[in-house]
Formats: sequence, structure tokens, C-alpha cells
Amino acid sequence: MQGRVAFGRLCAKPHSSQVAIVSMEKPDSEKREGDRMRKPNVIYIYADDLGRGMLSCYGQQYFETPNIDRLAAEGVRLTNVYGCAVCAPARASLLTGYHDCHAGTWSYTKAGIYKELSQEDGRDYDTIRELINNTSFNERSDEVFLPHIAKRAGLVTGQIGKLEWGFSTTPERLAKHGWDYHYGYYDHARCHGFYPPFLFENGKMVEIPGNEHANCGVTYLVETPENRKRIETETGREVYSQDLFNVKIEQFIRENKDRPFFLYHPSQLPHGPTAVPEVHAGVKDAEGLTLWEKEFASMVLRLDDTVGMIYDTLAELGILDDTLIIFAADNGHECCCYSEEGRCSGSKKTLDGRVIDHIDLNYTSELVGDVFNGNDGFSGKKKYSLEGGVRIPYIVRLPGGEQAGAICEHLSANYDTMATIADLLGVAFPEWKDGHSFLPALKGEEQEEPAFVAFAGNIGPALVTSEGWKVRYLTPVRRFQLFYLPDDYREENNLADENPEKLKELGTLLLKCCDGNMYHGTWENHKSVRIDELLDGKGPEDHFPWFERWGKK
Repeated sequence: MQGRVAFGRLCAKPHSSQVAIVSMEKPDSEKREGDRMRKPNVIYIYADDLGRGMLSCYGQQYFETPNIDRLAAEGVRLTNVYGCAVCAPARASLLTGYHDCHAGTWSYTKAGIYKELSQEDGRDYDTIRELINNTSFNERSDEVFLPHIAKRAGLVTGQIGKLEWGFSTTPERLAKHGWDYHYGYYDHARCHGFYPPFLFENGKMVEIPGNEHANCGVTYLVETPENRKRIETETGREVYSQDLFNVKIEQFIRENKDRPFFLYHPSQLPHGPTAVPEVHAGVKDAEGLTLWEKEFASMVLRLDDTVGMIYDTLAELGILDDTLIIFAADNGHECCCYSEEGRCSGSKKTLDGRVIDHIDLNYTSELVGDVFNGNDGFSGKKKYSLEGGVRIPYIVRLPGGEQAGAICEHLSANYDTMATIADLLGVAFPEWKDGHSFLPALKGEEQEEPAFVAFAGNIGPALVTSEGWKVRYLTPVRRFQLFYLPDDYREENNLADENPEKLKELGTLLLKCCDGNMYHGTWENHKSVRIDELLDGKGPEDHFPWFERWGKK
């Protein structure tokens, strides 16, 4: 049922005819290979700004995502998983196993510095690396990252795509996090374009002939005849980044087919601004969509093609059933990248011009004219703690196709992934982290849900309990909201005044999650500043000048 989710239930059992028979004589996370036990491969595919309503297995009506749907049909489709409100904290939360409301657990640097490599008077690569490496990241000295879990189980690790940490990174940071191989972007700002003049492979800059734009060929957000003409007449966009990633992904799988591996693919897709070489065949003849909307849908379908390539490569090599595949997204839907006169108004204003503040007037597909209903009927969008901003698609194909076709309503979060993979691989998960393994629930076994999940947002943090209660704190107005999601999945009925004791209970718990200061539940709390910026008199507020802290007028 679209949008609605029951709380506190176990995974729905698949039909017996759909279940691949797996021996239970020994843990199904291992298989015999010669005289030793081999761990399963793990592949994590991380979509960028993919609202779950954009996938046909979650209800998309205008086109189908057949390869992602196949994972769901042969695996477990989860309906009650929370990501983060925006990309940088989501990636850090995934890699560390912490929620993003803490004070100073980790930090990330500002994007944009790598553009200087394309400027005559810009700093060189070594200087940029030194500046970033000397920036405080706050992690404890014995910190364990997700790739370390895989390495402790004997898996070779590889990361291909968008940078895995914050808004800028370095090969030294990637190595510290545990990656044996890495290929892709080192700067988030460059990821807004899909035609990079260079990428990085294990720290070495690799030029991409035919891509000539320093901003990686960024297009535009609003469809106008002028914008369309400019992009269609410009040259210098020859090689699409996802095509580059696909080559490296397949290469990594083939090179490591005879040993267990962990492959992490954080894609740019379908993060805007919208850009594709051509309209995808899967949406070319779709009725009811404009060209601009078809191009955005094509970004989703190109990611679906990547999922198909990965699946087919594993099947060809005979290692599909030796592999755990997870498909998920970092945060909720974002429609600002396909705004068009007479169609979608974007994400800041309604079709009739009212300002959406995500406090007294919430984003919905109807209000902005989002034909795709990318947030799956919820209120909210990327950056905000409403369900549409944080409830994410999450699909798991277990080794051997176990639990094929199951639907799991177990409450879980992005930061539980690390604990779940550790459980699968038989590796100890650090007790000081926030995550909990939900592997038993994935296997259809009875499992107690966590008491709550917590996450930050642009205007404050939120918390959802296993019973379905949700509390939000709104930092700009210093006000609470309280919802009961099983009866109000669109968060339209604030129960704060009617339930003062429940509000006090959950508000106290949320404040504890924020380490005593609700401001820690705003995602820019994790931003750090390089020494060169401090010397120029800049502070965290200058990184995102359009964002006003609560209490600031």
C-alpha cells in the first residue's frame, strides 16, 4: 500500500515456490572452496537522491525499473528504512555506523576546492591534499569504518563512483577508511556534472578526453528554451560518468571473481542537474511526460542498467548466489532538477506560489506538481526530516536468493547497514556504535526492533519509534511536532498538544541523541573548516550561507 507502513511487524514470508533452498547445516554466509571457508561477496549500490517512489517495485507508474525490480523479486524489499536528510551525512553515517545527530563524532569538509585544478592560478593537487588531510575529522583513534569490517573478514575492498566521504576527500583519507581500490570523484561539487574532465584512480588523476568543462558539464535546473539551446549547442561533453563507472565496476568484479570482495558503488544518479546523453528506451514512448521529465527518468533507468550489468556479470561468472547485493539510497526525493513552466514548480514553492517552509507548509507531490510522485505519497523531500526526505528504498538480495519476494517492515536505518554486514560476515561490530544488525529480520526470523531510529535535518532532528511515534524538533522556531505514523503517514496531524507526556518522553530521548543540544541535529553541525579558510576569516556559516541557524534573524 503506497506510502503507508505498518510498524512492529516481521518480514512477510515469500511463497515457498520462490525460495531458493539453502543448506542450514552451516552458516549460509559461508561456502566451501577447496579446503577453506569463503565468505560471501558484498555489493552495495548507493543511489543519490532517489526517492523510493521513482522505482516501479515501490509504485512508479510512468516507467519500469526491471533490474532493480528483479533484485526485489529475488530478495527482500524493505519498507521502513530511514536514511539521512542529505548526502554527505548519509555517506558518513553508512561508513561509520553512527546516526548523524551526534556532537562531533565526525566531520566533513567543504566542496569545490578541486575546481582549482582546472584554473591557471589554482592550487596544485599536493597542496589541496595537504589542506584536506590537515583538516580535523574528529573520529576516535581506534575508529572502525565499513571497509575495515569487510577486510577483517578477508574481503578485498573497492569503491567506485561518487566520493564516499563528505564534500571533499583525498586518497589518504580513502586508504585510512580501508579501501584497497578506489576510482571516481574526490569533490562533491564536481559531481553535479556528469562529464568530468578528470577522475581519480587510487590517487592518480586520470584525464577523460572529450570532456572539456571545468565544472564537469553542469547543465541547468529549470527547463527553458534558452537553457535547452545552450546545452544542445555546447561541445565538450563526450563521456558520461556512469559509463566510466560501469567499466570499472565490471573490471573489479572480474578481477576479483576468485576471492571474496566488497564493492561499494555510490552513484551520482539521479542527483541533478538532469543530464543524460539521450532519452532512455525504457521511457522514450512514455505518455504524459515532457522531454525534460523523460530525461530525468532516464537517469533512474541508467542506474537500473548498471544494476542489470552487475547482476548479469555475477551470473556469468557463477558467483551471483555467493553475493549479497544491497540497493539503497542516501536520502529522499528531490524534484528541483526538473522544474518546468506549467509542470513541476520545484521544491521551494507550490504551484500557486506559496513558500514551502517544511514547518507550517510541507512539500507534497500535489502541491508542487511532481508528476512522478517520487516521495511515494509522503510529505517532505531531501534535506528535511519529514518522511519523504528520509524514508528510503532498500532492497537486499541475500546469497542464494534466500527469502525471495519477501517484504520486510522491520524498523531500521542507514547506520544499521554496517552492523548487518558485520553479522553476515561473522565479524565483531564495535559496541560503541549506534547500529544494530537486522540480518535475522532479512532472513525471516523473529527479531525485536530497535526502540527508535534518529536522524538530522536542515531545520532540526527527528526520531521514530518502533511503535510508529515520530517527534520532530524545528530549530528555526524552537517548536516540537509529534505524529503517529500508522494513522498519519503524511504527517498532517500534529499531536503535540494532545499528548504532552509522550512528547516529553520522546523529546527527552531526542535531546539525548543530540548529545544535549538540538542544534547537533542539523546536518551542517558536522562541517569543518580548512586552515586556509580560517585564515581568511571564514567559519562554518559561510559554507552554506543560505541556511540560517535557529535563533538567527
